[in-house]
Amino acid sequence: MISSYDGLCGIGELAERAGVTVKTVRFYSDRGLLPEASRSSGGHRRYGPEALDRLRLIRSLRALGLSVPEVHRILDEEDATDAANAARGAAGTGTTGGTGMTGGTGMTGGALEAAVAGRLRELGSELRSLRWREAALRLVQECPPGERAGRLRLIGAVPVPPSTAPLVRFWRGWLPPRMPARSTDAFLEVAVPAPPDDPSPAQVLAFARLNALTLAPCPGTRQPQPEAHRAGGARAAAVLYAGLAEAYELAGPHLRRGRDPRPGEALDGFVGAYTSAYGVRDTPDFRRRLAGQLAADPRLDRYWELVAEVVTPPGRRPEPTPGSAHDWLLAALVTQTGGHPSTAAVATAGARRAAAVERQGTSPRQSKRRGSSGLGPYAERPPGP
Repeated sequence: MISSYDGLCGIGELAERAGVTVKTVRFYSDRGLLPEASRSSGGHRRYGPEALDRLRLIRSLRALGLSVPEVHRILDEEDATDAANAARGAAGTGTTGGTGMTGGTGMTGGALEAAVAGRLRELGSELRSLRWREAALRLVQECPPGERAGRLRLIGAVPVPPSTAPLVRFWRGWLPPRMPARSTDAFLEVAVPAPPDDPSPAQVLAFARLNALTLAPCPGTRQPQPEAHRAGGARAAAVLYAGLAEAYELAGPHLRRGRDPRPGEALDGFVGAYTSAYGVRDTPDFRRRLAGQLAADPRLDRYWELVAEVVTPPGRRPEPTPGSAHDWLLAALVTQTGGHPSTAAVATAGARRAAAVERQGTSPRQSKRRGSSGLGPYAERPPGP
């Protein structure tokens, strides 16, 4: 309660009642958050009875982590609301009391909602960063001493919070330059895994290895392109990848249930992606040629192995990836077309070879020079109908 004869209080009394320092009150006053009612004859600040509630509100907003400019906007909006309500009340057309921060019916302004939403987004990013750092620290703590230097180099190359920008750049450089933007975005959504919000140490290691894999230098002066991009052009590639994405989605439930490769809707969609892209008919002969060609194409199996580790929760069966779905569909195609057993085993053998090559330091760009991307596009001329 303010005890002065004029209903005003000095800066010291206001600070004491609010539980803050005089310096804090002066700071908010100087920035226009806490207007003074008047000055004494000696030039000292004087505050009205509403100042205590306003100061407490300012402290509450600041305790939520809102910045001074954000608090200023919130208070300005509430002041404008109070003024408008007072004007309507004086005219006899509406509410006569205040509805703002000093005892009204609540704070419903957009400035508060926007500030709170923004702060929640910031906190989400901060929490993801903390969880990532915790998992990275556990990774270093749990690994053998002789491996720690290498782990630190891998982890140190990944920003916090982790970014998928290197992976996106890798694929954008590989896709046809004039491929439609919508098709490119759809491809990237499938090919680029999002870092887990609450990763395990193993997932941190897998993402760091994936980051290093895509940043490895490409031998030569230009990045090699698969023949599919040259033979069919950007729009044919867009048709191919859209069809493959649908086929991989259909194959996913079979992979999750551990079913053996088999003909069906997924395989028909897989073959249809190629026939649509190259403008040929789906015939038994085409399927035989397609099976032989795709079985011979090296792929980025190490990339997809790491993707599976990143997206699979600890202790769960590995999630299907475009790479694993491609191998399953290829095996189904080889079985359907009566391919030799050694050909049917190419997908598995290819995965082992690619993993061994990647462990020896071959980059995915080097692997692309020898064949396809792991998403299954033709590496050579498409087979005839």
